[in-house]
Amino acid sequence: MPLDALNDRSDEDLLALYAGGDPMAARALTLRLTPRVFAHAARLLGDRAEAEDVAQEALIRLWKIAPEWRMGEAKVTTWLYRVTANLCIDRKRRQRSVDLETVPEPEDGQASADERLQEAARIDALQAALNTLPDRQRQAVVLRHLDGLGNPEIAEIMDMSVRAVESLTARGKRALAQALAGRREELGYEEH
Repeated sequence: MPLDALNDRSDEDLLALYAGGDPMAARALTLRLTPRVFAHAARLLGDRAEAEDVAQEALIRLWKIAPEWRMGEAKVTTWLYRVTANLCIDRKRRQRSVDLETVPEPEDGQASADERLQEAARIDALQAALNTLPDRQRQAVVLRHLDGLGNPEIAEIMDMSVRAVESLTARGKRALAQALAGRREELGYEEH
């Protein structure tokens, strides 16, 4: 099946097509999911190179379970976010050291050098603050406020109640606010 014809198919349909032997379905699903999985891993780990490895491993696991996938039990993205988070937690447990070299490369080259440096400082400050949170709290905050997922989906990913997710994200936001307190001017945010 041509790649363009697969763009309107659901993640679950694409996984079933791949399990049935359609390599274009795997390509379409990879193109769709890799950016999200990588971004989630990068936010949880604070390391782009490690996040690339995690994203690859998570997708490899998806391809391996494709033949056993049971339609309707879970969304592919929910399963993939959970696997990604678990892989990130495993890596953090193994390394136990934090590398804060998360300066992103400019995407469009239109921002000035000062603006890029300011944005890099903001990202570094946020990542450093995220790294101070306990693993589950960091995961909940990243899923909710950086990945934009709803509390019910986060609850399913993290295998907990919606109320527990709400509590984790609230505590995480307070901890981030406290960690970043007093740095608004330094990070280029004006008081309003």
